[in-house]
Amino acid sequence: MLDYLYQFSRNRLAWLLLLLMVTGFELSALYFEHVMLLAPCVMCIYERVAMVGISSAAIIGLINPKKPLLRFIGLAGWVFASFRGLMLALQHVDYQFNPSPFKTCDIFVNFPDWAPLNQWMPWMFEAYGQCSKIVWTFLGLSMPQWLVIIFGSSLAIGIAFVLLQFVGLKRK
Repeated sequence: MLDYLYQFSRNRLAWLLLLLMVTGFELSALYFEHVMLLAPCVMCIYERVAMVGISSAAIIGLINPKKPLLRFIGLAGWVFASFRGLMLALQHVDYQFNPSPFKTCDIFVNFPDWAPLNQWMPWMFEAYGQCSKIVWTFLGLSMPQWLVIIFGSSLAIGIAFVLLQFVGLKRK
């Protein structure tokens, strides 16, 4: 079983599935914003950036997953972006369920000068909602709570794939 999963991590299909999953989540976010007219907040935008990080890692792994360097860069990016996304989602949940005037998110997104994503693609990276406001729920969970599940699952699977690389190295 472990050998099969190791071989799967060296297969383009694994990286394509990751890319398709994250693309689906990004398209869902854009649907919520532009069709359902739910205003994204600063934390929502940062969580989107973490999703873009996972998709970038998936593209790197998709280039040639049989090459160890590309696979490890893809895996490292996947785990890092999933971890950052999880931390952002947990902070966002805290803003929603423990509101305080002393603990709030920024009013405007704060991107580096060399990558002002909100100016390049405002339709995707401009924030105009409130972080503490719950505007949507599904099965009793708010959007940030679902993102905790999504990023947590992504992180767990990413770490499992990293560990599988060591199992594959031992068998050589």
